[in-house]
Amino acid sequence: MSVNRSLLSNLRVLEVGNYVAAPFCTRLLADLGAEVIKIEPLSGDPVRKWGEQIDGRSLWWSLHGRNKKSVALNLKAAKATDLVLDLVRQCDVFVENLRPGQLARLGLPDELLKQAQPKIVIAHISGYGQSGPGRDRAAFGLIGEAVGGLRYLTNHPPGETDLPPVRTGVSIGDSVAGLYTAFGIMAALWNRDHDGEGREGCTVDVALSESVLSLMEGLLPEYGKLGKIKQPTGGGIATAAPSNAYPTRDKSWVLIGANSDPLFVKLASLMERYDLLQSPDYADNVSRVRNAKVLDAEIAKWTFQYDAEDLLDKLSAADIPSSKAYTAADCAADEQYRYRKMVREVFDPAFGENILHAGVVPHIPEMPGTVRWAGVEVGRHTSDILTGLLGKSPEDISTLREEGVVG
Repeated sequence: MSVNRSLLSNLRVLEVGNYVAAPFCTRLLADLGAEVIKIEPLSGDPVRKWGEQIDGRSLWWSLHGRNKKSVALNLKAAKATDLVLDLVRQCDVFVENLRPGQLARLGLPDELLKQAQPKIVIAHISGYGQSGPGRDRAAFGLIGEAVGGLRYLTNHPPGETDLPPVRTGVSIGDSVAGLYTAFGIMAALWNRDHDGEGREGCTVDVALSESVLSLMEGLLPEYGKLGKIKQPTGGGIATAAPSNAYPTRDKSWVLIGANSDPLFVKLASLMERYDLLQSPDYADNVSRVRNAKVLDAEIAKWTFQYDAEDLLDKLSAADIPSSKAYTAADCAADEQYRYRKMVREVFDPAFGENILHAGVVPHIPEMPGTVRWAGVEVGRHTSDILTGLLGKSPEDISTLREEGVVG
């Protein structure tokens, strides 16, 4: 198989998205070679102003908007509808994350999109989905995390703190929804194309809340059968032990996962705590989970005797899964990440220098994805797309700019 061609090089995607979920989805597709045309308001996607900035330019945007072509378009302008439909006729996929019904109010209902391009795969991302009594409720990623059951669990066990449940530190609800949408798009394209019968495209309907709920392991089966409400467990997990973060002498935290029987034998032997191996309280995973609090305390006494690097050396020599809790600096310096280009330097003309980016996931050795360019300025490709794809003349584009339709 040739590596000169990207995996999705023949796929063209139109994005009408902002903030995180839809743009994250399309970035995944763009990283694997899809041509992504991002329609932005004339002022740009709001995420362009999020996070740390240099001279008003977001460093996050360098990664978040990478590999995409930006078309600045005022969707509220009368002439915008025809331009969008002209673009839809040239695309395989349409991705959006506006409020349900908003596209229709802008004159772009699904029926019209499919009329323009019957084979189009339409992907909607919203808080609660495109149907049902809750579809019109406002939502961002944190609301999806709350309704999906995650935010209740990201806390210490009940009674240990009065502080609110913590969040993961990134917009995980949005990103998970974006992942599911990318998966749904590829499934829909397979259904459309694999048998050569020329099927029409179908619709992918992804909800932030449902995306998070689908990650919740045994939360629903255990409640439905036993009436058990899954509770927060702090740094541990309710299904396996020992599996937690443990303190070190130099005030670091080291995560240890020794929750299989062979690994627990290795850990107890390394600790020279052979008595733990003889105790029925720790005979198997079920017993260890039942007594996890006491077991974690014993492990913490042992880890606290060592500095983090010394402790990690011991655990690594014993082949026990372990790591310090990585900071950004640790990620950037990690030799495994660097070797697999998961941390890479990408030249960004907005800053005139290389910017660190996360690499491409999934890694497909035969046809690896790549970063072709960093996130561009608003409307960087407006003229190119309108001219090259839609056949508009420079005079046409000038008129559209004067009328406030494009930027």
